Amino acid sequence: MKLSIGVTDFSWPDRLTDELAAVATAAEDAGLDTLWVADHLLQADPNSTPDSAMLEAYTTLGFLAARTRRLGLGTMVSAVTFRPPALLIKAVTTLDVLSGGRARFGIGTGHHDGEARAMGLPFPPVGERFERLEETIRLALRMWAGDESPFEGAHYRLDRPIGNPLPVRRPKVLIGGAGERKTLRLVARYADACNVFDVPDGGKTVRHKLAVLARHCEEIGRPYAEIEKTISTRLAPGEPAGEFARRCAEFAEWGIEHAVVITAGPWPVSGIETLGRVAGQLD
Repeated sequence: MKLSIGVTDFSWPDRLTDELAAVATAAEDAGLDTLWVADHLLQADPNSTPDSAMLEAYTTLGFLAARTRRLGLGTMVSAVTFRPPALLIKAVTTLDVLSGGRARFGIGTGHHDGEARAMGLPFPPVGERFERLEETIRLALRMWAGDESPFEGAHYRLDRPIGNPLPVRRPKVLIGGAGERKTLRLVARYADACNVFDVPDGGKTVRHKLAVLARHCEEIGRPYAEIEKTISTRLAPGEPAGEFARRCAEFAEWGIEHAVVITAGPWPVSGIETLGRVAGQLD
């Protein structure tokens, strides 16, 4: 079972820069797999408020790349409508090159129409967002393979999508969301990882979603085992390492391979150290 952290709240009361760097360093020292940041312009964590501190995702990841050496870095997840696809792909590629191959490409359709209205971001109907999502992933895979031929989709047309320099290694694609008819079908076709939510029903929902993904994989002839199954969950304040390790063991029974952990409020280093102790119990 891999463990990662998701940083969703940047409202440390003092020295935001130092606190964020300390959390990343602690995550690396604890042996965690990846540090994911939320990709929003306004704070969207339900435990916070929209006017709370929020950093732009890829600038933040570049800052963290310079302060770590092993830790994976990605967004959980980028809304496909936030940036033109070539700009988004170039940002991920740049992160991968400058971090020595540590970029992860988390992407989804987006869901926050209030943020879009507040900040002047495009937010087309959901059907169109799914079309744009698929086109963006197709374009990313082509550019990362060095294919500079013209790209023509329903929404994006690029005469010569140059991807130089290429990534150190092709970033893993994680598609956020667990919709059964569209999202999980796209996961089966294109993604290296899926992400489901820790619904408090004893694993019933998670098992069902993974079974749906398995069926989609079977339909297109792709090995289900190729896709990493991740779950977003919370570490409660003061939760003991042993209790969280027990929950991780349950996740593994459901078919989960990787837990992405968030917490209420900004991460304290003590919480990262708890996850480090959990990682030691899971080895």
